[in-house]
Amino acid sequence: MNLILFGPPAAGKGTQAKRLVEEKGMVQLSTGDMLRAAIASGSELGVKVKDVLARGDLVTDEIVIALIEDRLPEAEAAGGAIFDGFPRTVAQAEALDAMLAKRGAQIDAVVRLKVDDAALTERIAKRFADQGRPDDNPESFKVRLEAYNRNTAPLLPYYEKQGKLTEADGMGSIEFVAKAIDEALA
Repeated sequence: MNLILFGPPAAGKGTQAKRLVEEKGMVQLSTGDMLRAAIASGSELGVKVKDVLARGDLVTDEIVIALIEDRLPEAEAAGGAIFDGFPRTVAQAEALDAMLAKRGAQIDAVVRLKVDDAALTERIAKRFADQGRPDDNPESFKVRLEAYNRNTAPLLPYYEKQGKLTEADGMGSIEFVAKAIDEALA
């Protein structure tokens, strides 16, 4: 099974993906985690990514798609992937569909975590204070949230037309959101 957890930064996608990894053995393909790992490596790609994220911008489709494609064999061996933070645009969704089709696979479900932007901003400020993640600084977060809202809105009808989109209230408790996701996967 291949699942997309869809929602803005700090919507709880990572929390739910980790739960699904533990319970179902799937592989989480988090572009955020992959990009942070690239930064931590100090590689040329990592330096480039760090500069882009510090401005609050999104990295190019080519970089993100290459990171995802590199991890697909691991996900296939585990029986499926949880795409977290990808795709963010229709072009990325089309690239993902094509990548999976070449491998005889597809996206089986898309769960959109619906959240309140103001509550997210409060959540991210707390996470920044607690963890100090540079991509969580409140100013760059606002830019990321605006980019998410602008660029990903077209994905809703894209997946709705495919009959794969369901929604869950991302402002509920972790357990409440987990139940809604499990229902979507049943």
